[in-house]
Amino acid sequence: MPSTNPRFGRLITAMVTPFDSEGELDLERTGQFVDRLIVGGNDALVVNGTTGESPTVFYPNKIELFKEAVSASGGRVPIIANVGDNCTADTVSFAKEVSKLGVDALMCVVPYYNKPPQQGLRRHFSAIAAAVDLPVVLYNIPGRCVINMQAETTLALARECDNIVAIKEASGDMRQIEQIIAQAPDGFEVISGDDSATLPIMRLGGTGVISTTGNVAPERMKEIVDLCAEGSWDAAQEANERLMPLMNGLFETANPILVKEALKLAGFPVGGVRLPLIDATPQQSERLKSIMQEVGVI
Repeated sequence: MPSTNPRFGRLITAMVTPFDSEGELDLERTGQFVDRLIVGGNDALVVNGTTGESPTVFYPNKIELFKEAVSASGGRVPIIANVGDNCTADTVSFAKEVSKLGVDALMCVVPYYNKPPQQGLRRHFSAIAAAVDLPVVLYNIPGRCVINMQAETTLALARECDNIVAIKEASGDMRQIEQIIAQAPDGFEVISGDDSATLPIMRLGGTGVISTTGNVAPERMKEIVDLCAEGSWDAAQEANERLMPLMNGLFETANPILVKEALKLAGFPVGGVRLPLIDATPQQSERLKSIMQEVGVI
């Protein structure tokens, strides 16, 4: 059975970043969305992750977002600030700055594009962890970063750095995930980075999910992770299957195009996406609407 009392809870949504009609940050809507997600059952929130369009939200914007999320949360749930970059020096500097804003933890992605070797990854994350006192969540997503952080590297970091406390695993490699869970030191958590893999990862001993679907259907994702946590696997499987069309449907084009479209369809518009992403086409919107109706979200 998955470990009890995970540090950040079991449902952690990687929230979208609301923009206004001009494509600028909509901080008022951000505050409203933070509240909506907390009321919907989220145990914690990741701010400005991939789903939050981190590649096109520059550092000053990120600072504003983090401050608003901390304020809107009011201490109700942990706020995890995504500060990862592909330059170690920049990430260390930014992590130090963000640590002063009242966030509860930092998330750092595997450096993308420059394709470092495993020892480079180890030194990158060790440097970040040494520079801050906050808990650090690693993020492994080879589909976006080109390289995979191997289990041995993750485990070395978990053992060597006291404040590296978890990994968001989106490699899709269940053998790797199982190895990390089996060999990790006490208290180190493996969190699913893919909604559709949450149930199998929690079966292995993962603690929950950093979710995209949680933006749209937090109550339904919460039901799944809670059933897994109590070991009600048949009920969890049924709840998972009922929501699976939406989990898959939200990724039929680049994330978070369809997540933002889904929120508009659900009556809580958060603006469009920034280029080079583009808004959903009418055909994509119609298909998404039918999926949302099929699973009972609208």
